[in-house]
Amino acid sequence: MRNLLVKSTAIAGSIIALSAASVSNAADSVNVAFFLEWASPNQISKVDKVYDEAMGVDVNWTDFSTGVQMTEAMLAGDIDISYSQGLSPFVTAIQQGHPLKMVAIAMEYEANDCFIRNGLGIDSSNASELEGKTVAVPLNTMADFAFRSYMSSLNVDTSTMTIVDQAPADGAKSLADGNVDMACIFGGNSSKAAGEVGTPIMTSQQKIDAGIGSFDVISVTEKFATENPDLLRTFLDVTDEANLAWEATDAQLAKVAADAGMSVEDTRRQMAGMIFMTEKQQMDKYFGPDGVAASAAAALGVVFSDSSDGAAIAKTIDSSFFD
Repeated sequence: MRNLLVKSTAIAGSIIALSAASVSNAADSVNVAFFLEWASPNQISKVDKVYDEAMGVDVNWTDFSTGVQMTEAMLAGDIDISYSQGLSPFVTAIQQGHPLKMVAIAMEYEANDCFIRNGLGIDSSNASELEGKTVAVPLNTMADFAFRSYMSSLNVDTSTMTIVDQAPADGAKSLADGNVDMACIFGGNSSKAAGEVGTPIMTSQQKIDAGIGSFDVISVTEKFATENPDLLRTFLDVTDEANLAWEATDAQLAKVAADAGMSVEDTRRQMAGMIFMTEKQQMDKYFGPDGVAASAAAALGVVFSDSSDGAAIAKTIDSSFFD
């Protein structure tokens, strides 16, 4: 087991050596959005200031409750890069004509859970009894996509349901208070709270059998990508090195858990269901001629709109910032 501090220093040194000659100083700081309760290896590089050293600028991190809020902050000029924005809010932003780009895949993970309040006697075998019920969903997020996917797979008519737009923490509280019958959740602490009073409508195996899964993206504003391509490349390089260095050691988990605002055990459990791909793996699976990124984005776009222009969405996907 290698010492974490030595590893972080080595990562910083290798990235700086590769990028010092090319990093643009057009920006003197970079603002990055991320989620609490959503653990990832790059939080070690965040905490250890590896991004700041490699990029040669101050990197300011701001946590958000949903990917929709990330979009709003990018459009307002407050955020340059969103790490692990859900595919759903990204696609929604593109369909609304907003100038964003998908430049990488943050992670793959099991679809977010929708928890049915215990005591209702409803599960996947009689899911139609959810019709007429009230459900908390953070709209236009991957939890929303999961909700719609589950309901479609289980033949539940969502038009009969009262859908309340709530962030995960609020949805978990509403479920506990009995104000909603089901809540669709992401985030470690919020999912744990919802799991104390509810049960997921689908098991992990049922999700696999139904072909329901998720991935998050790294998105940027077109303005930042155009004006600061070297800073963006270096950000992705540091992220790639952090993923490669991830071994789920106790020291690594402790550092990520503290930054994510979760316990070490909850962090270990959450990250066990996540896949953090190298840049090469992303190119092979997501960004090649038959890559998943464009096809999944176009397919998801249909879920949130009567039509989805796959060609228009594909134009916003740009893997050219990988080395």
